[in-house]
Amino acid sequence: MNQSLESYSTAINEFHRARNQAQLRVLLAKLRGEPTELLDFEEVRKRLRAQGMIERGLKQIPLNAIVGSLGRYHDFTRDFLPKQDHMKDRWARVRMAFTGLEGIPPIEVYQIGEAYFVKDGNHRVSVARQLGATHIQAYVTEVKSRVPLTADIDPDTLIIKEEYLEFLEKTRLDQLYPDADLSVSIAGQYKILLEHIEVHRYFMGIEQKREISFEEAAADWYSGYYLPIIKRVVELGILRSYPNRTPTDLYLFMSENRAAIEKQLGWELRTEKAVLALMDRAQKNLRERVRLAFEHIDLRLFGGKFSGGPPPGEWRQRTVAVASQSALIQDILVPIDGESGGWIAIQQAMKVAERENASLRAIHVLENSSSDIDLSGLQQTFEERLQASSIPHDLVIVKGDIADTICDRSQYIDLVVMNVRYPPGPLPIDRLTSGFRELVQRCPRPILATPQVVSPLSHGLLAFDGSPKAQEALYLAVYLAKKWSIGLTVLSVDEKTARAQKYLNIARKHLTYRKVNAEYIHRRGPVTEAILSTASQSECDFVIVGGYGYAPLVQVLLGSVVDELLRNSTLPLLICR
Repeated sequence: MNQSLESYSTAINEFHRARNQAQLRVLLAKLRGEPTELLDFEEVRKRLRAQGMIERGLKQIPLNAIVGSLGRYHDFTRDFLPKQDHMKDRWARVRMAFTGLEGIPPIEVYQIGEAYFVKDGNHRVSVARQLGATHIQAYVTEVKSRVPLTADIDPDTLIIKEEYLEFLEKTRLDQLYPDADLSVSIAGQYKILLEHIEVHRYFMGIEQKREISFEEAAADWYSGYYLPIIKRVVELGILRSYPNRTPTDLYLFMSENRAAIEKQLGWELRTEKAVLALMDRAQKNLRERVRLAFEHIDLRLFGGKFSGGPPPGEWRQRTVAVASQSALIQDILVPIDGESGGWIAIQQAMKVAERENASLRAIHVLENSSSDIDLSGLQQTFEERLQASSIPHDLVIVKGDIADTICDRSQYIDLVVMNVRYPPGPLPIDRLTSGFRELVQRCPRPILATPQVVSPLSHGLLAFDGSPKAQEALYLAVYLAKKWSIGLTVLSVDEKTARAQKYLNIARKHLTYRKVNAEYIHRRGPVTEAILSTASQSECDFVIVGGYGYAPLVQVLLGSVVDELLRNSTLPLLICR
């Protein structure tokens, strides 16, 4: 008898400790804005239209997967700490039963997905958790729902699940695609998804010239638009940069980010570029942030004269990640100034766009409000020049710094085509003040610099010295030679024959692997003179080179082959990063 009273007294003390823990838990949860309540099974069942019960028999279930109760959800915290003082006697007797000879019977629960709700045995669950148990025996009744729950369900997530159910009832995507998972982590998102499907339905109707049902549009949107985007997001590992977010969260984030970018640019952004923008945003590591911070300081203090721009090959790595090699150039940016000679770049860009089936994005930058350019006449002339062409095109007129604007917008395109009106001069002060040199230095995409001539781009000369940026020029030369079926001459200029042959062998290996025929030439002497004379002798009509190879300050002081080519070449110059 005395032993029984002692056990009861010990159990009462444990109850009071659990009760104090419950009060502290509720207080901390209020301060943090976190839920502590158990979920009401009946409310959950009604919200999720859960029905069709199946008896699953006796099972061992995890205690931390029990998230709610039938009727007793007010009596315990989320982790089943007692919230009411009047529960102490029953709680203590259940605690004593745990160590008694008779033990305790299994509890009874309802199961929806991975979550469990206590039908009978709330005190047993509370005591078991207080004793440190991880599992408990339970008679399980499964309740079917189109939206299964997970064990981390809370009141806010329940609202999302209810919205998901309404979304599935309208689209039937779970029935058409049983493996479909469009779960989100923020309430209100399914309304946006339904709007996406409605827009998709509208354009399907126009394309097919018939009435499209919402369910048909949903299925087509899911399989033809949503899934390919999610596949690329997963393949690129972008999800790792957004913990606690779902693939559908990223799809919606990408769509929102895309709309903001399109508003800024003034033209429609391709899906591949929208995925690229999301990837760029996710992959900005510490080193990249330091580089961008330095560029920002340089822009503010020196106008961007000493920023080296993105590292070699970054444009290729990002672009190839989201686009196939058969469509490397999809969008071309062409700055125009409205003067007669400036239209040469448009004509040259059209040559590239026709071969690549690309869009032409023209831009006119107003550096000040006192410009005397006839903007309506500029737009009209632009349209007239593209009138006979089937090339998708648009012209955007914006205010800002020319170099900044072009560099900012070029990250969403694949190639910049620019007229060489004012190339870098021969003196250090000329190079320091050259806007064109700054663009070549900072621009994150290849630049096709055009003199006052339009080339058919039928035979390229690749100047190759094995440097990182020359490697990028080699990559682009291989692509163009194979895609356009054009002639290619590879030139190495070096006083040492062995070194020149080493570079030529590197190029030959790449070209041979891609089954591209080329002429290989070694020359000595001044590099610029050798490039231009070889281009003339081999009847090349454009030159492919790597960008600036030295640090910006060294380039300004010593000059570079790129500067000399820009001053002296009568052929278009494709400058690669």
